[in-house]
Amino acid sequence: MQKLLLVEDNEANRDMLSRRLIRQKFEVVCAIDGPSGVAAARREKPDLILMDVALGAMDGWEATRQIKAASETADIPVIALTAHALESDRAKSVSVGCADFDTKPVDLRRLLQKINACLEAR
Repeated sequence: MQKLLLVEDNEANRDMLSRRLIRQKFEVVCAIDGPSGVAAARREKPDLILMDVALGAMDGWEATRQIKAASETADIPVIALTAHALESDRAKSVSVGCADFDTKPVDLRRLLQKINACLEAR
C-alpha cells in the first residue's frame, strides 16, 4: 500500500480528502501545517506528498522547499493543492520543486491521475 502525506490546515478538507484517498487503497498520513508537514515527511517517508499552498506562517511552498532541500526527502514527489488556478501559482509550485499542481475543490479523478503519474515516474 502506498503512503501519501496530506498537508492541509482545513479540517473539513483534510477529513474529506483523506477518507476518499483511503477508499482508493492509499495509506494516508496527515499534517496540519508547514512545519508539521516537513517533520512528517522526514518521519514517515511517504511515497508522495499532497501540499496545500495556503498554510499560514510557513506556506506550502516554503515547506516544499525545505522537503526538497533535505537529502532524505528530496526525491518524494509533491503535488501542490490550491484554491487559486492562476498560472503564477502553477509556476511558483514548479519553481520550488513540486512535481505537479492541482486546484481545489479537488476533482478526485483528475487528482488520482496526477498522483498515479507521479508515483509511476518515481
